[in-house]
Amino acid sequence: GGYEEQATDPPSFSLPHRPHIMARSVKPRTGTIDYRKARKARFAAPSHVRRLLMSAALSKELRSKYNVKAMPVRKDDEVQIRTGAFKGREGKVIQVYRKKWVIYVDKIQREKSNGATVNVAVNPNKCIITKLKIDKDRNALLKKKARVPKADKGKVTKEDVSMAQVD
Repeated sequence: GGYEEQATDPPSFSLPHRPHIMARSVKPRTGTIDYRKARKARFAAPSHVRRLLMSAALSKELRSKYNVKAMPVRKDDEVQIRTGAFKGREGKVIQVYRKKWVIYVDKIQREKSNGATVNVAVNPNKCIITKLKIDKDRNALLKKKARVPKADKGKVTKEDVSMAQVD
């Protein structure tokens, strides 16, 4: 009376042309808490992912205006340095160097020993965006990211009630 193997029929459905797509939709992708894997993913990240990782907080004025806490930094944004030797200095972003994980700000420079001036690399996490360069894509992203204030969340207004009665 042990376990007996039974013959089973092959599945009656056919797999799609690209089965890896089906596997992805069936099994949700989960992140990892492994420190080594997280670091590898960060430093091996492609450029479009680095754009998001190279974000900076918005100033209090911009935060209240757009209801957004942080945005990816881009060329022509104006930023203020929060920490380090250049703390408090402001300037316009002249380059976002994703390969090196840094931004260059126009008034943040140092003099080399031969007398030439060079831009100093700044970590975007150590900056606050004080002025955004707005275009239609950036505007759409701001609208998408805008947070609903907690006070208004889930509240039913008189207009909602009157519209429900009409229906």
